[in-house]
Amino acid sequence: MRRFLFLLLTIVIGVGFVALTGTYFSRASANNSLPVESAKSVGTVDTPRGKMQHAMLEISSWPDSMGGCHGEDGGAHPDWVTFCPTTDFQLPAHSLVTIRVKQYDGGELITNAYFAKVHGTVDGTAKLNGATINRISPDTVGHTFTIHGISSPTQEDLFVSVPLMAADEEKMGANGYPLPNIVEFSFYTAGPGVYFWNCEFPCGDGTYARFGGPMSAQGYMAGEITVI
Repeated sequence: MRRFLFLLLTIVIGVGFVALTGTYFSRASANNSLPVESAKSVGTVDTPRGKMQHAMLEISSWPDSMGGCHGEDGGAHPDWVTFCPTTDFQLPAHSLVTIRVKQYDGGELITNAYFAKVHGTVDGTAKLNGATINRISPDTVGHTFTIHGISSPTQEDLFVSVPLMAADEEKMGANGYPLPNIVEFSFYTAGPGVYFWNCEFPCGDGTYARFGGPMSAQGYMAGEITVI
């Protein structure tokens, strides 16, 4: 009987903890409204899928949060790696979308070499400083930009993953950061939907095999993409 009561009490406490945690994070998410960056229309373009609207999005990745998008003092976590100017984006449906990333951060060997390859882009390629690539060496990855679609009967799948080569930390620019590598890639959107993206390079704070801290925080190395 004592064991049964102890087990029951443990379950009740556990359920209560999960409920309180869920309530806390739902409130935190509701209060953590991020600015949304909309891809800019750059006209139309002929594609193998016919004439489509072409939109472009320009972002950057930084080794810390002092670049301005978290405030001049870097916000609550000035030492966290981050994407800027935000991590929530809006893209047009049934369009060709081009994303250009200025990658200012260094890097090293990525845990999973799968993410050193280009996936889901037009022709399976990207541009690295103007040169066409379909992969980079796994030991030169700084970050990745990886879009995940959640299986749903109400929206079409979307998976795009592009490695962002580490900047050469011995070549410094006038802004005090390394000269960036510029990575550009294009992909097709389908119908409306909500997708999530994140960096798959373990660049976190040391917890959860370096996938904690900024890696698990929307607004730093993860965000939301809304296709409308």
